[in-house]
Amino acid sequence: MNILSKDAILAADDLPRETVHVPEWGGDVYVRTMSGTDRDAFETSLIAREGERDGRMENVRARLVALTLCDEAGARLFEDGEIAALGRKSARALDRVFAVAQRLNGIGTEQAAAAKKA
Repeated sequence: MNILSKDAILAADDLPRETVHVPEWGGDVYVRTMSGTDRDAFETSLIAREGERDGRMENVRARLVALTLCDEAGARLFEDGEIAALGRKSARALDRVFAVAQRLNGIGTEQAAAAKKA
């Protein structure tokens, strides 16, 4: 049995990324697994708050894509304040990246529905 230390856990490269070709944007991008903090932020963004409409699905593709597009080192390319601008890009391109981000992060309709119920 290999018992990990705190340093070993923190040093682990546990955010794998995948290269995705996006012809609409003229090249390739890296899509990565979200950190725990990013996943919590994404799930929280799906939950309706008192007095708001049922759910928060507006710009959901751009929100997930912004949390998962990264550079070679795994650092996010887009800040939260840039999500609206990203959402104005091609739906086809966003869908292409969104699908990979969903797969890498185990997010589907069942997980989204569970987050909304929480």
